Amino acid sequence: MDPNRWSNGISRRRVLQSLALVGAAVALPKAFAATPPARRLGVALVGLGGYSRDLLAPALQLTRHCRLAGLVTGSPEKVPAWQEKYGIRDANVYSYDDFHRIADNPEIDVVYVVTPNHLHMPQTLIAANAGKHVWCEKPMAMDAREGGAMIKACRDNRVQLAIGYRIQHEPNTRRFIDMAAERPFGRIVQLRADAGWFGWRQGADDAWRLDPARGGGAMYDMGVYCVNAARYSTGLEPVAVRAWDETARREIFRGVDETTRFTLEFPGDIVAECVTSFGRNLNTLHIDCERGWYELSPFQSYDGNVGRASDGTRFSAQLGEKPRMQAEQMDQDALAILEGRPPRAPGEEGLRDMHVLDAVFASVRSGNQPVRIAG
Repeated sequence: MDPNRWSNGISRRRVLQSLALVGAAVALPKAFAATPPARRLGVALVGLGGYSRDLLAPALQLTRHCRLAGLVTGSPEKVPAWQEKYGIRDANVYSYDDFHRIADNPEIDVVYVVTPNHLHMPQTLIAANAGKHVWCEKPMAMDAREGGAMIKACRDNRVQLAIGYRIQHEPNTRRFIDMAAERPFGRIVQLRADAGWFGWRQGADDAWRLDPARGGGAMYDMGVYCVNAARYSTGLEPVAVRAWDETARREIFRGVDETTRFTLEFPGDIVAECVTSFGRNLNTLHIDCERGWYELSPFQSYDGNVGRASDGTRFSAQLGEKPRMQAEQMDQDALAILEGRPPRAPGEEGLRDMHVLDAVFASVRSGNQPVRIAG
């Protein structure tokens, strides 16, 4: 990668394109063989942190309908290793400063935003205005206002916006979504959704999770799983919330939440009790009904999501080891584009969660007062 590219935003190298393309084609895994190359969408990853490096890029090697075609990063030192491993051409590598030039690149169909939360909106707007479909990691934005702007930009530019709710592509979760309508154990009475992990990764890729200006804290990172699960498990939208900040280690979590507990009120007197934390290992979705119960534990891991029900039903792991879930997610979202239909988790799905997060933060600021949820 030409280092001058990162100082003036202009690429000086356009040679060896054909050779690079041939090399990349030879390196493609056998999983692509059954799908004509013309049907594979080119995906550019925006942000080369741990999630892109360890999960999304390997998962793209397993997909049938999309492929890793480009990189967008603010860390040029990471580029050579990525290019060597995945055969990415110089012409398909962008800095954050010249990201908008992706509009001129027909090899890239989709931009996957995998950056800290405060960058989701501006980078989605750049991609949408460049005419590229957008996949964006959860939470989709810092608040509902930003989420609405992202949806509008994609709609105005006639591109799809899908939110990276990988769990909604997992078969056991899909079954729970269906059960919300089927009600095999009668009316849902209450549920519990807990998501958290103990310990802290101190690497540079994760430092932003302690920064309130960049969308750090447990609620943004893990609490979204609880909110989304409560919504898809009931098939309803919550109307009010009460929330508590239970942060214990203030010396580490300055300005962001270590632990947040919140109660969601749904129509029909259904209540969801939720906890999210960076200080506790939590990973359970439990639904109580009139005539029984069912649960997934874990419910939001990268693999091995299993569960049981009061009638003896077992929900066994379905997709295999990571990164199969991410591959399934991206293949399904790619098919939605290719087939001209809405994605499984469109921008509107992410926006509904942002309305809940806005209300959670408002309730915490008010000292645990109930807050009505907009939207």
